[in-house]
Amino acid sequence: MADTRVPHGTGPDGGPEGGPGTGGGTGSGADGPGAGDAIRTFPFPVDLSVLGVGMRVGPMGPGRAWYSGAPLGRVHRIDFHLVMLFSDGPVRHMIDFAEYEAHAGELLWIRPGQVHRFAGTAAHRGTVLTMQPGFLPRATVESTGLYRYDLPPLLRPDRAQLAALRAALGQLRREYEDTTTLPLTLHTAVLRHSLTAFLLRLAHLAASSQAAAGGPGDTAFTLFRDAVERGFAANHSVSAYADQLGYSRRTLVRAVRAATGQTPKGFIDRRVVLEAKRLLAHTDLPIGRVGAAVGFPDAANFSKFFHQHTGTTPAVFRAELR
Repeated sequence: MADTRVPHGTGPDGGPEGGPGTGGGTGSGADGPGAGDAIRTFPFPVDLSVLGVGMRVGPMGPGRAWYSGAPLGRVHRIDFHLVMLFSDGPVRHMIDFAEYEAHAGELLWIRPGQVHRFAGTAAHRGTVLTMQPGFLPRATVESTGLYRYDLPPLLRPDRAQLAALRAALGQLRREYEDTTTLPLTLHTAVLRHSLTAFLLRLAHLAASSQAAAGGPGDTAFTLFRDAVERGFAANHSVSAYADQLGYSRRTLVRAVRAATGQTPKGFIDRRVVLEAKRLLAHTDLPIGRVGAAVGFPDAANFSKFFHQHTGTTPAVFRAELR
């Protein structure tokens, strides 16, 4: 990604701007000139995919290459989608500074730009799918919710859902490995269709899991969530978002509390803190510039805000990850 920040716009495929093809991560330790990354961003490993297509699917296990040169036990970022369906467990995995424990029959879905860390790969057994942004057309990206960062990364399908996901993933893997019966253009087209079928099931599971947990479903909340995602780096005001969306502050409070159990201000602050953590972990930007990037021109105010919400200072947080 050409910028040092996690991107918030949308590119031609409906995903974040600055993905592959726009000066994305090279695996060399920098996202762009002067980025000064201490924690690397890894691009989709085209060299490891069959016929160089924009996806991979295969077994997880010892000795299997994930992506070239990745320090899997350290915090790092990827600029592609990673879906792991586990056949064993428990497995611990950190995603955006939250720890998750997955068991056999459960999935982890990590999206482009999220920071994560493996807690050892020996227990990671099952099937892994990786997909390069841009491999699927925009309409499919939108229908499958590929960039719904609000959806939970840990998914627990029931028996019927798991059977359907395994069947769809198995079919995708068979098509991926069959490189002889079709020319490359048709092979790629079939892969896109098979991948879409799997992702539609996965996206439905993610959305239904969120709804079952009392997640967002109210229109006022979804509009607020999307507005915050676009504007949190500059706008921390609940009243400003209410005015922008045409709701009263009271209506917005009710909608956000019903969807998340939080106040609108708490929701905004959590998103700001997450972005600050990403920048502190992923870049060597001075702490003052990290604060400015998330809407705090004054470094002291940023440090006070960060400490209030995390119990530690930006400097200590960064040092603990290095």
